[in-house]
Amino acid sequence: MIPRYSRPDMVAIWEPESRYGIWLEIETLAMEAMAELGTIPKSAADEYRKKGKFDVARIDEIEREVKHDVIAFLTSVAEHVGPESRFAHQGMTSSDVFDTCLAVQMARASDLLIVGCERVMAALKKRAIEHKMTPTIGRSHGIHAEPTTFGLKLAGHYAEFARNLDRLRAARKEIATCAISGAVGTFAQIDPRVEEYVAKKLGLEVEPVSTQVIPRDRHAAFFAALGVVAAGIERLATEVRHLQRTEVLEAEEFFSPGQKGSSAMPHKRNPVLTENLCGLARLVRSAVTPAMENVALWHERDISHSSVERGIGPDATIHLDFALHRMAMVIEKLVVYPENMARNLALLGGLHNSQRVMLALTQAGVSREDAYRLVQKSAMQVWQSPPPRAETALIDKLKADPDVTSKLDAKTLEGCFDDAHHFNRVDVIFKRVFG
Repeated sequence: MIPRYSRPDMVAIWEPESRYGIWLEIETLAMEAMAELGTIPKSAADEYRKKGKFDVARIDEIEREVKHDVIAFLTSVAEHVGPESRFAHQGMTSSDVFDTCLAVQMARASDLLIVGCERVMAALKKRAIEHKMTPTIGRSHGIHAEPTTFGLKLAGHYAEFARNLDRLRAARKEIATCAISGAVGTFAQIDPRVEEYVAKKLGLEVEPVSTQVIPRDRHAAFFAALGVVAAGIERLATEVRHLQRTEVLEAEEFFSPGQKGSSAMPHKRNPVLTENLCGLARLVRSAVTPAMENVALWHERDISHSSVERGIGPDATIHLDFALHRMAMVIEKLVVYPENMARNLALLGGLHNSQRVMLALTQAGVSREDAYRLVQKSAMQVWQSPPPRAETALIDKLKADPDVTSKLDAKTLEGCFDDAHHFNRVDVIFKRVFG
């Protein structure tokens, strides 16, 4: 975890105090369930609830000797509780505590990620509606294609983040399971009703079949979902970066008073926030492969997954949480330049209407192949002419071609260059996205 790219609420979930607090609650709840079943004295459960506490430094001290974190934790708590602590952890194994705790942490992390995703969606929706009919050139392969609107660009990203929201909710449901089933998951030394009690109190579902651990396909699905969300952030951030290039400058990140873009060049206004987001997305996605590798554990369990999860659990969730809120802030404050969009739209002299002319020719009886050839001939002449090009460059070439004018009258040809046609179905798309 890099403090520079973290937010306090998410960091708190992964702090030792939080982890041990959840461990203590799991052990206490298990004792309460055992007491209700008559397995241990109720007084022992009451005493554990009343006196149970831990000291992180003391746990670390004990662990240096015993080389086992759960044993060190139980020993630390026992020093506060006294003799009744002998009833703690009855019939349980370390993974019952560790895995159930991890499920709680990941569920809580999911809740924060969902909030972040919703903030991105709110920002995208607001700006999409604001620029619903702001014309801009669409680009394929980085080259001018046909007009779209800036609002449609943002609506597409909104739809993606709506899917990401569904993914995060599904990932939360997938990961939120409890296992209190003993050494190899057979409940040999503990009643399954203890697991059911603990799960209900912690807001989890019981794991249908655990071994010594909760199956790691759940964790793999969780981190895969995070990776997809990170990819969505990078796609949006990359769009902003391209739009901010000097030659394009259709939108740019906000530039704060007093902000400096370069130690050498005072004029620079760099897309540093979105560049940073692309890097953070790579870090989040880097957790996906190790999580997949953790699925195939030996028999009922080995410990090869543990070191991985101690790293990727905090890192991936903390970085994605930070990235979501930074992405939202960028969109909320994004500076948009409609006048530059209009300038760029006119840059190629009407070439963006080439398809409309070709289709009009086919409607007039020209074969598609011949129509394509006729329009391309004039289009390439415009393409190869030096800038600046007149806004009417393509239509002027077409009007001078008798093979075109013999099929299309002036009114029909001019109608092909009415850009409003490109935006006739914007309302349809917006209704699909926003309802």
